[in-house]
Amino acid sequence: MKDLLKQAMDELKRQGVDYADARRVIGTSEILVMKNGKLETASVMESRGFGIRVLAGGAWGFSSSSLQTAEAVREVAAQALAIAKASATVGGGGVVLDERDAVIDRYESGFDEDPFEVQLSDKLSILAECCAGMSRTDGVKLSTASMMSFKNDKLFVSTDGSEIEQFIVETGGGIAATAMNDAGERQTRSYPASFRGDYATRGFEFTRSLDLAGHADQVGAEALELLNADECPAVHTDLIIGGTQLALQVHESCGHPIELDRVFGTEASYAGTSFLTTDKLGSFQYGSDIVNIVADATCEGGLGSFGYDDEGVPAQRTEIVTEGLFTGYLSSRESAPKIGQKSSGTMRADGWNRIPLVRMTNINLLPGAGTLEDLIADTDDGIFVDSNKSWSIDQRRINFQFGCEIAWEIKNGKRTRMLKNPVYTGITPEFWGGCDAICGEEEWHIFGIPSCGKGEPGQTAHVGHGVAPARFKNVEVGGKR
Repeated sequence: MKDLLKQAMDELKRQGVDYADARRVIGTSEILVMKNGKLETASVMESRGFGIRVLAGGAWGFSSSSLQTAEAVREVAAQALAIAKASATVGGGGVVLDERDAVIDRYESGFDEDPFEVQLSDKLSILAECCAGMSRTDGVKLSTASMMSFKNDKLFVSTDGSEIEQFIVETGGGIAATAMNDAGERQTRSYPASFRGDYATRGFEFTRSLDLAGHADQVGAEALELLNADECPAVHTDLIIGGTQLALQVHESCGHPIELDRVFGTEASYAGTSFLTTDKLGSFQYGSDIVNIVADATCEGGLGSFGYDDEGVPAQRTEIVTEGLFTGYLSSRESAPKIGQKSSGTMRADGWNRIPLVRMTNINLLPGAGTLEDLIADTDDGIFVDSNKSWSIDQRRINFQFGCEIAWEIKNGKRTRMLKNPVYTGITPEFWGGCDAICGEEEWHIFGIPSCGKGEPGQTAHVGHGVAPARFKNVEVGGKR
């Protein structure tokens, strides 16, 4: 396929295109889900194919095929060129890319244990032990344990002369217990994060390190305890947000609004635009002076880590918020020149039959100092929340509301009674402006989210968020609404 795709690039150059690239992707995924000790889902899927993207007359064309033959490559290249030419005639021209040197390289993510070589019986044994542990608590009606593994073998070639191969392995998992009382109330507790857990660009050793079974009894017990907990009061208070919830907060209120295609409106019909317009770059106070956020695709093990994006641009670390000041975007070879910059290397597609989009990498809130217990001890009166239950945020990513699985009241520097159904709301720059403490490196962790949606047709990206628990002043907190 490399030779066939390189020949296609040579032919497109002879036809005078502005630029073209091709991606061959072999993607494999495994999903295992067990509920109440019974296997509900066990699937292994493989997808093979290639796509060719052509820029001609200042407009894009894209086509793809699962047939890896010389004839298919010729047909796909011709169709992509025809689409680009047609797009250029209806006002789709004007695309200019930044300049790039050719890259010839191979990148492999690090892993010790290939998840696809681990015996299925070993994985099912872990899941069964998790379900058994959660179900030991009377009142737990549903125990769910899941694992997912992915590997992607990518080949990229372009008319610039780049030839890049990448092999990336990702794994993770999670558990959740749902308890119910006679009145029909339900409460769910998850570990290590809600919505199927935590994931990383590592091998099965990462899934083992989560020790899912070792946390099963606690998860079940907390789910039952939540049924009898007091409702979270409606107050304005200091709010400490745990890592699993803060990861989603960063995702929704920091990650999406810095996607430069949203800023320019090309995502508006599906996922909205952004309040972080280009006039704010370098001048807008996004948060307090302790808030430092970076987009870093070079973090070892981060789910948003890779060697090169799907335009052949090397993985980078980009400063997004520096001492509270908004300083950077996620960009592509097409969008970055519009603000006088070069691509930050964030164009990715979720398969061979999708055109790349600007996507999050690892959007990380840099750590401060101290442990979570130190932070609680430093808080006279407040509420500590963690583990997401629900979220809502407007199209420009300004106004938001998050619901969490669990909360605890803080009085005189001590964690006291458990609270259920906590909800908090805010306005993004005001909320981050109230951040007055962030825990240190000992609490910092990159949570992996393998389900970030964007685009039409929809694409799913794997992204990461490095966070440590943090405190926010005078936040509106409430109970069930």
